[in-house]
Parts: sequence; C-alpha cells; structure tokens
Amino acid sequence: MAETKNERLLSLDVFRGITILGMILVNNPGSWSNVYSPLLHAKWNGCTPTDLIFPFFLFIVGVTTTFSLSKYRNSDNNREVIFRLVRRSLTIFLLGIFLSGFPYFDLSIIRIPGVLQRIALVYFFVSIIFLFVKKENLIYVTSALLLLYWGLMTLVPVPGFGTPNLEPSTNLGAWFDRLLLDGHLWSSSKTWDPEGLLSTIPAMGTTLLGVLTGYWLRSDNDKTTKTVWMFFYGIVLMAIGYSWDFWFPINKSLWTSSYVVYTGGLALVFLAFCYWLIDVQDKKWWIKPFHIYGTNAIVVFFLSSLVAKLLYLIKVTGANGEAISLKGYIFNNAYLQIASPINASLLFAISYILIWLFIIWLLYRKQIFIKV
Repeated sequence: MAETKNERLLSLDVFRGITILGMILVNNPGSWSNVYSPLLHAKWNGCTPTDLIFPFFLFIVGVTTTFSLSKYRNSDNNREVIFRLVRRSLTIFLLGIFLSGFPYFDLSIIRIPGVLQRIALVYFFVSIIFLFVKKENLIYVTSALLLLYWGLMTLVPVPGFGTPNLEPSTNLGAWFDRLLLDGHLWSSSKTWDPEGLLSTIPAMGTTLLGVLTGYWLRSDNDKTTKTVWMFFYGIVLMAIGYSWDFWFPINKSLWTSSYVVYTGGLALVFLAFCYWLIDVQDKKWWIKPFHIYGTNAIVVFFLSSLVAKLLYLIKVTGANGEAISLKGYIFNNAYLQIASPINASLLFAISYILIWLFIIWLLYRKQIFIKV
C-alpha cells in the first residue's frame, strides 16, 4: 500500500479496488447480447464509463511507481533494481500470455498483446523513465510521447493504404501489428489489436500522468492544497483532451493522445475525490469492499478471468439436450428465471463480483497480499 511520508494512502488502494471491480463487472455479463450501454466499450470513437477503466488502472500504476521506486532513484545499484523490474514485468506479461493461450496453448495463433501484457510493458518502460529522468523533465517526456504518437498516426502514410487514417484495420498501428504479430492479434478482429504495439507509446503517457500525480502527493504541501490542485489540473486535462478530440478523436482502441489526456484528467479528478473523502475528511465507512479488492488487484483480475474462461469452456447438457456452456446453463436456469434478460445479465456480473469479494476477503482477513 502506498504511503505519504508516514501515512498510508488509503484512497489510492480504494481507487485501485474500484477500478478492478469495474474491470470484472464489464468483463463478465451474463450474456453479451444483453448489456446496458455504459457497460460496453464505445464502438470506435468516443468514451463510455467502460473505456475509463483501463486508463484509470495504468494511471494508478504510475502513482504507485512513484511511491515504490522513489528510494531507488540515484541508486548505486541500478543493475539490481532493473533486474527486479524485468522480473516483475516478465511475470505479469507471462500471466497475460497464459490467459490468452489457456487451455490449448496453440503457439501458432496465441494472442500476444493483451491487458496484462500492456500493463507489463508500460510498467517497465515508465519505471526506467522514472529512475533516470529528472522530475521537472517528466512533463516534457510525456508531451513528447503524446505528440509523437499523434504525428505518427496522422502524418505518416500507411504502407499499402497510402493516406494516414484512423480506421480500425487500415491505420498505422494496425499495419505495424500485422507486420510484427500477424496471426497473434485479437481474435475478434484478426487485423488489429486494441492493446497493439504502437499504442503502447501513448499508454506510457497515461502512466506518466500518474507518476506526476504521485510526485505531487509525496510533496510537503498540506492535504487541502493537494486536493484543490488535483481537481484543478484534472479539469484542465479533461478540457485539453476534449478539445484535442476535434483533431485526434478520443478512441480507446487506438489509445489516442486526446484519450490519454481526457481520461488522465478524469482519473486525477476521481483520485482527488477519493483523497479528499478518505484521507482528508476521514470518511472511511464505505471503503472496505474496495480496499479488499485493491490489495490483491492483479491476482483477482487474473483468477477471475481464468475462471470466467473455464465457465465458457465447460459444457453441460441444456434443457433441450444440446451442449451448452456452464455459464450459459447457470444464467438460463437461475438468473433468467428472476429478471428480464438485461437485468439478469447485470445480476450475473454483480454476483460474480460478490463471489470474488468473498474469496479475496479470505486472503485479506489473514493479511495475505500476493505481490506479482
């Protein structure tokens, strides 16, 4: 858990817990045919509440990086620190590959990009930047990454297609992914990947905004000052991102620079709210479930994703004698019996959240926090 000087920053753990809970909620409806629109990603351009979850998590990675690695800045033993970063990043990356390949592990078609893979890559490169770049230069590095990506995506002709464009399969990022990872991309598209290689550049920008926020939270300013300026800069970033949308549309799948700035601003505002409520006002009566989720975030995301996959893979006999997934059987025979399809789908997702809350509560009560 992060600390501010000698204080535990509960708001950051709660923010992380809310984010992971949101990930599990939107990834596990009872039926993908019946989902409320805020719980779906935007079809292409635009931003729904679901599109905030992943950048919020990367923003949190940046904040925690500042807390966890500050003691290693200017260290005399950089080799050991970098080895630890490589080991942790590789572990997270391989967990993502395991999820992609499970249970068949067909290396000829296994998806190489993914959520955990992106977290691993971004964590590693941002940590290196944090260790070796001065604090006052981080804003320039962040700006350079976002402007570089903007230039690449809007100015560089796409081989085989010509004019730069931001369409799903014909943009520069999609071409680059096919060049290096053809056959190993998102199965729903096969021609592009929402966690593609080129968009890792602006994703680093999202995390660096978190690093800058972490520096601010570790400063000697009083809590009220910290809160006010987090709200202020969050609103400024949201306005910049919204304005940039006219030239470089807000788009989660492309992880556009406008998306980085806009969602980074929202993340900053949300963290400011949590910080003010929990660490300033000391209103903690509501935080327990989110704190439990936040203390074993990567583990619960990995295990819940693995079990969700098993629920699809295990087949049982349905009412008409046909083979049906275990998840479909449970959904049809329990949830659809008590609610309309769309509400039954939501109830299934909420139930899944509560089941995992109980499981990780068992770890929490024994003070078992698994670090990946």
